[in-house]
Amino acid sequence: MTIGGTLTLVLPIEDSSQIGHARRTAQKLAEQHGFDATDAGRVALVTTELASNILKHAARGELHIRTLPRPNGAGVEILAVDRAGGFDLQACLTDGFSTGGTQGIGLGAVSRQTDVFDVYADSRGAVLLARLYPRSDKAPDRRIGVSQHSLHNDPACGDVWHLAFDGPRISVLVIDGLGHGEEAERAARAGEKAFAVAPFASPLLLLGDMHHAMIGTRGGAAAFAQFDGDALKYVGIGNIGGCLITPDKSRGLASHPGIVGGQYRKAQPFDYAHVNGHLLIMYSDGLQSRWNLQDYPGLVHRHPAVIAAVLHRDFCRARDDVTVVVVALEAAHG
Repeated sequence: MTIGGTLTLVLPIEDSSQIGHARRTAQKLAEQHGFDATDAGRVALVTTELASNILKHAARGELHIRTLPRPNGAGVEILAVDRAGGFDLQACLTDGFSTGGTQGIGLGAVSRQTDVFDVYADSRGAVLLARLYPRSDKAPDRRIGVSQHSLHNDPACGDVWHLAFDGPRISVLVIDGLGHGEEAERAARAGEKAFAVAPFASPLLLLGDMHHAMIGTRGGAAAFAQFDGDALKYVGIGNIGGCLITPDKSRGLASHPGIVGGQYRKAQPFDYAHVNGHLLIMYSDGLQSRWNLQDYPGLVHRHPAVIAAVLHRDFCRARDDVTVVVVALEAAHG
């Protein structure tokens, strides 16, 4: 199974009038991807409560929404993101709790409506994750997270990501086409198309195919990681950031200078043994590189989608396209 990269849909929540729009948007998305009326209704209910929760506790924030391709169909992911401190998680998880004088079904009830529910909150703000799948979909949740945003909400994005799964194997790609806009996207998509043909091929052959596909475009920075259930191979050209993280350690992943589709003098795959259980984080240079998960106690144990959203919220440069991909390296992905 492969998952082609898509932008995160961002819905500002700054006024109660925006709650209805968010609910309708999420419900329509669910219906378009095969949710029946009951399951789409769950999506609408959860979206309403998460948006309302932002206004109650933070006054303003955003909902980040994306579809989650599955072997049979798709799920819907909703992230509530804010920058306000003072979020009382235990109180909010109590059914009927409301600081706004409304009835409120409580995040506890929301968590029971969802297939995946997770939260991270501290003085910098809160991120709440809800993932919903049709009740007929019994496949396990994939512990991956992606946050991708184009500069100035341009419909074209020069960043591209791609994920491939084959049993316990995972292959992860991030490309940053030079500049931004349509020409940058064309360059990145050319590389992605070549990668998608054989995402588990020998790293240098795969990089060569991507390079040839990107000749004649602007070119770009590119990196991919191949996980076999135990070890990981990593190849990077240009300034795609990559790291392997455990609760007590972080290792940067090495890249070589150059431009894929342009010129690079050297390419070498690096091998990292026994990384099952690690987090893999890859990101374009639209994200600052000075972040450290240890500055966020407990975040390493949260769902990868929460981690990606926190990193985007706090470290986006806001002057380029930005992509953050977080993958829990687990042989049980199957």
